[in-house]
Amino acid sequence: MNESIKKYMKVGIIHFMAFPSTMKGEGPIEDTVRVIAKDDYFDAIEVTWIKDPEARKNVKKIIETAHMAVAYGAQPRLLTTGMNINSLDDEERARAIRSMKEGIDEAYELGAKGFAFLSGKYREDKKEEAFEALVASTEELCEYARSKGDLRVIHEVFDYAIDKKSLIGPALLAKRYAEAIRKKFDNFGLMVDLSHLPLIGETLEEAILPIKEYLVHAHMGNCVVKDKDMPAYGDAHPRFGFPGGENDVDELAAYLKILLDIGFLNTVNPPILSFEVKPYGDEEPELVIANAKRTLNAAWAKV
Repeated sequence: MNESIKKYMKVGIIHFMAFPSTMKGEGPIEDTVRVIAKDDYFDAIEVTWIKDPEARKNVKKIIETAHMAVAYGAQPRLLTTGMNINSLDDEERARAIRSMKEGIDEAYELGAKGFAFLSGKYREDKKEEAFEALVASTEELCEYARSKGDLRVIHEVFDYAIDKKSLIGPALLAKRYAEAIRKKFDNFGLMVDLSHLPLIGETLEEAILPIKEYLVHAHMGNCVVKDKDMPAYGDAHPRFGFPGGENDVDELAAYLKILLDIGFLNTVNPPILSFEVKPYGDEEPELVIANAKRTLNAAWAKV
């Protein structure tokens, strides 16, 4: 592709994955957000909960000063606490919903345009009940978000059998879920992540084409799935080119191509497409970020 990548997307990065010490809403959040905000390669940043109100205020100022778009990832609010939005225990599900609503409030406070979450674990023999619980929870979140403004509620598709073992899940179930929510709420959409597709066991076409009309956000990254004994096995989001990894320049180029083909990447309303990459071991976050940028440049040149 000869045209600038910036015509077709807002290039983003997930702050709390690039700097995982901030994932629990604490740590050097302001300093690390500033590192990303000073890099004009990025048009968008995805942040998660920030427990200190003063830090949230400062982060908002940094992002606004840098003239960046911001999205809110609520996944750590669930994954680091063990809460489950589709739990069949009413009290547990209620706790998860309360946390998600608190996240929606933070997202509005930060000026985010999107609020992302994921479904939880499930029992195969109770799968339909878990699906119904997820629909009910999602409808409650969409209603809450709509009552406060125009924030979009986004469900990220995760693996359902290897690592996170989330209900959503395979593409056809994701489609059924999105269809159910969209009957009542137009502020809902799905997110796909290149790094999750090998974990799900679906091709690009199998994962994306069934849900293309509901796709509103996307991530790009890598994973290791060939061998449980390999470093970074599972949903660890290692850098591109990581030993034994599934995704590098060619795979990212194919992903970009299909996103272009379905009109997700476009020049009329360029969406956020964010890196989800995490340092492994003692790797420096800044080097992993540089790796991601080089990989995207090389992949875009192949599209």
